[in-house]
Amino acid sequence: MRATSLTALGLAALTALTATAAAGAAPADDAPATKPSRTASVHGSARVHYVFSPDDDIRFTIDAEAAPYSRPLPGLPQGLPTDARGTVSFRHVVAATGQIATAKARVDCLVTGGGTATLTAVVTRSDVGPVGERLGFSVGDGRAGGPDRLGFSWGVANVDPEKTDEKGNVTAPRVGTCMAPAPFAPAVRGGFTVRHAELPPSPPAEMR
Repeated sequence: MRATSLTALGLAALTALTATAAAGAAPADDAPATKPSRTASVHGSARVHYVFSPDDDIRFTIDAEAAPYSRPLPGLPQGLPTDARGTVSFRHVVAATGQIATAKARVDCLVTGGGTATLTAVVTRSDVGPVGERLGFSVGDGRAGGPDRLGFSWGVANVDPEKTDEKGNVTAPRVGTCMAPAPFAPAVRGGFTVRHAELPPSPPAEMR
């Protein structure tokens, strides 16, 4: 099955889920009492070792928290279970030239699994890339003595072999929400904390 078909199936499932919740939800007074759910998050700051620029000083700061069903979308008026808020900022100092590049982005998606997380953020300020671009990040909370790790979407080849530009070169597809490579860059100073929480199966009762 093609990836586009899988994406369509996923969106259809989410649409059906929110529609069912809206149509068939029981009154709040009839719902069983539950404890507040745990909130997924990623926090921390670190300098990472990037194998293709081993002498450069590259640092990331992440403050992201899950905010399920908080960003309405066309066809998904209640948003997604992976909606999130927060910021990501990074600074890259090129050792050979002293050039400094910085950027800041607004988090829009977060999903966790144990000690790992993927998140995306839309650039709000940058002196190196376009404002409005979505970037992908992954975080590995080092355990059993291993280092924390981080991945970033522009750090490895992200190309669409089936699409080329006017010169015949492969193109880089846009980053979708919560899409990021594995955390390939180890932290050499500082670190990150991943707090895992299961995805909520449906919007909160007050949103139905």
